[in-house]
Amino acid sequence: MSQEEAMERRLKLFRSELKVINVGLETFYKDLARQGVKVVHVRWSPPPKLEKELEEALDKLL
Repeated sequence: MSQEEAMERRLKLFRSELKVINVGLETFYKDLARQGVKVVHVRWSPPPKLEKELEEALDKLL
């Protein structure tokens, strides 16, 4: 692929409609939606940090 073709592909990407999958912070989702961006929100948070003994006990059960 030539440099010109590569540049055209990049430009095509930036000219296309923005579509976003937001993971985590709902405020980002709300801000994008207010700007008219097509966006979906996925509620997610990292798993809680467990104490080592509790984590080992849960590992044995699961």
